[in-house]
Amino acid sequence: MKSRRDRRAVLGAALASAVVAASTAGMGYALSGPPQGTPPVSSAVMPSAPAAGGGTSQVTQTATAAATAQPSPVDRKALLASAMAGVPVEDGARLSAAVLDVAGGEQAVYGDGSFDTASIVKVDILAALLLQAQDAGRALTAGEKSYATAMIERSDNASATALWASIGRAAGLDAANKRFGLTGTHGSDGETWGLTQTTAADQLVLLQQVFGTDSLLDADSRGYLRGLMEGIVDGQRWGVSAAGGGAAGATGAAGTAWALKNGWLPRSATGLWDINSVGRVTVGGREFLVAVLSDGNSSQQRGISMVERAAKAAVGSFDRAA
Repeated sequence: MKSRRDRRAVLGAALASAVVAASTAGMGYALSGPPQGTPPVSSAVMPSAPAAGGGTSQVTQTATAAATAQPSPVDRKALLASAMAGVPVEDGARLSAAVLDVAGGEQAVYGDGSFDTASIVKVDILAALLLQAQDAGRALTAGEKSYATAMIERSDNASATALWASIGRAAGLDAANKRFGLTGTHGSDGETWGLTQTTAADQLVLLQQVFGTDSLLDADSRGYLRGLMEGIVDGQRWGVSAAGGGAAGATGAAGTAWALKNGWLPRSATGLWDINSVGRVTVGGREFLVAVLSDGNSSQQRGISMVERAAKAAVGSFDRAA
């Protein structure tokens, strides 16, 4: 017959064995090895005692492996840069582009330099005028509408000069742009509105004010400005429209459409051309906002060709996987 001390020893051993079995069962394997017929567990996920000074636990190894297995987010900036590398640029010329996939919200910018706006500033002038009119609680006058139509659809410079004065020239433009969220655009002194400085990234912000719903411009103002950009005269239907099937009008091939404003300016000091194009293009039912800026072009036609190739490349980069 066992003594009381012997019975206590047996009971203690049984309890210790039960504790070890319960703890190892919760870790997914038994100390004595897997049951008969169970495939061996890979050493990559088997827990091991940490080495002196620290070690990697099973949980850490598993989390690291899971993170490695996850697909990387698409690097739109890298894809755009790769696409733009295929666009021929003349020696001495500069090129910058920005593109936004409206539905997905992804965007990318190539180049961060400042450029003369030339006539693309006319969109900004009209946006500023519309914002000022909203603030005053009034509609545009018949005269302002006449100037606006000529300024946008025909790129009439005299009309732009009249509205430039109406908004308060550079000070008025800069005040509106500060509210719109533009940070790299600065109005030019005096009457030289075409020498306003801007960036492709800023032009994308401005386009979102015109074509987006999260805008300081109300629905009527946005619709009015968009309508004029869809009514560009035949001879000026180039630029970002090339990404939507060419210069076939505001509605081109099936599934394509565009609204735009172009700018072109020969610099008297150098004889070289500023060529810019901004707008919205719809390709295969997908809507993109696109801005392409350039300077240092040897001719207007060479600049237009480069800008159109850049617009196609920018939109095309969104069909590429990382």
